[in-house]
Amino acid sequence: MAAAALGCVLAVTTACSSSGSGAGSEAAKPKASAAVIGIEPGNGAKDVKPTGALKVTVTNGRLTEVAVTGPDGKAVPGALSADGLSWVPSAGLAVSTAYKVSAKAADAAGIVATADGTFTTLTPAKGAGPQDNIADGQTYGVGMIVSLTFKKPVEDRAAVEKAITFDTSDHSTVKGHWFNSTRIDFRPESFWKPQTKVTAHYRLKSVETAPGVYGEVDSDQSFTIGRSRISTADASSHRMIVQEDGKPDQNIPISAGASSPASQNTFNGTMVVMAKEGTTVMDSSTVVNHEGPAYKVKMPHALRLTPTGTYVHGKYAPDDPFGSRNTSHGCVGLEDSSAEDGSPDTPAGMFYDASIIGDVVKVQNSVGKQVDPANGLSGWNISWDKW
Repeated sequence: MAAAALGCVLAVTTACSSSGSGAGSEAAKPKASAAVIGIEPGNGAKDVKPTGALKVTVTNGRLTEVAVTGPDGKAVPGALSADGLSWVPSAGLAVSTAYKVSAKAADAAGIVATADGTFTTLTPAKGAGPQDNIADGQTYGVGMIVSLTFKKPVEDRAAVEKAITFDTSDHSTVKGHWFNSTRIDFRPESFWKPQTKVTAHYRLKSVETAPGVYGEVDSDQSFTIGRSRISTADASSHRMIVQEDGKPDQNIPISAGASSPASQNTFNGTMVVMAKEGTTVMDSSTVVNHEGPAYKVKMPHALRLTPTGTYVHGKYAPDDPFGSRNTSHGCVGLEDSSAEDGSPDTPAGMFYDASIIGDVVKVQNSVGKQVDPANGLSGWNISWDKW
């Protein structure tokens, strides 16, 4: 029965369409919509920029539907203008991706026009080379600052900031601070709360960080904040107080940086353990504006606080300056054994073993200058309103 009915419809349609000129023929022709849809970029376009290039418009009508999809079939979010005359994506597109565009519009009479197109976004020739200082799944101290550096200068800082977000289990706000065109650091207002879970989301791959340069990386990295451990070294009293969750305070004798020459002063301010280096070579030739006799010595249990060479480290000193005199070359020295790698049962060995990257070390009452906030993970020396 259905086949017979269909045959009739086809027959009628054929009869009508084959019936010569006249009013009947004109009435059967569908009217074309007056709406004209424009799709930018043009159909088949290649090497399209992922931002600012895609736009759908209409004249003599209003857009009723726009769908843009990538290879995975997912729709690209976007919005129609209030007057219905244009549509743009709400965010940038992905690089090296083929897209399909389908649009519909209606004219004043309600007659619908359609248009379709395809295009492919560019494959970046240059990458910004971003690299951070965190590792997925690691545990850090309460002073940890996420530092992101780029191999090429960033010109569109706002786009980079928008592409980096943080989720925190305690809902604390994390904010970025640019030290220069290749470095942005992230931290909360105050030290992290112990046991906070943090995930950094990088969506930089399709971000144009500078003309012709793209961010390269889309990734997520999660880490946990461990116990709180904050050490305050007083260069005047020659003591360091260590405060750790759930434990009695420790009072450790120290020998801070010598009072003179100036290159051997210990910086004042809040610093953060940025690396555990074990036994490391300390070389005066690497110190900017070094004064005094040259030296090149191995020091055990070295915890790096700044790239310029500030450490908390072990030291074997038969004259025992710890707790009474400042004799270091700008570091915070702790008593250690004469063994090349020190001994684990010494003040230096125990302090080293109990420390993790991200632990806080504060220095006060030194004759030295305030540490530069850009020197290592020392951004805690910048107030939140200026961060």
